Amino acid sequence: MDKLIFVDYHKCVGCATCEMVCSLVHEDICSPALSRIRVVRYPTQAFNVPITCAFCENPPCVNVCPSGAITKNSDNGEVVINPALCIGCRQCVQACPFGHANFSLARGTAFKCDLCGGSPQCVEFCWTEALQYIPLERALGEKREAVGRNILQNG
Repeated sequence: MDKLIFVDYHKCVGCATCEMVCSLVHEDICSPALSRIRVVRYPTQAFNVPITCAFCENPPCVNVCPSGAITKNSDNGEVVINPALCIGCRQCVQACPFGHANFSLARGTAFKCDLCGGSPQCVEFCWTEALQYIPLERALGEKREAVGRNILQNG
């Protein structure tokens, strides 16, 4: 994938806008439990970390899915779950190193981020700009700049 959802947790205020808009877009209801992005909150340290699919190069969720419900598109790198093929075994939930593969008890199927067809709504509605959908090289450049600033400030 040449683009990714870049997370700057320093900017995240834990407002749950990303979770709400995601569940509204995909499920027609505002429910963090049905969101494809989840904000992990650390109130005693006063920071929040949005977590979503990393679209791994070699996705463990694809490798463990016994029914072939999870596939990776070799052209664009997207990893998708076909709910019609999902047997509800939750192997993907256990295999995901980021805790991102989600499971709907009501439907008995797994679900995950689908990048909203290339226009992630969590990013569109993130008013603090903690989430950005940007090219990989730009994300790497921003990380390098942050490390450089930290070295200059603390060095």
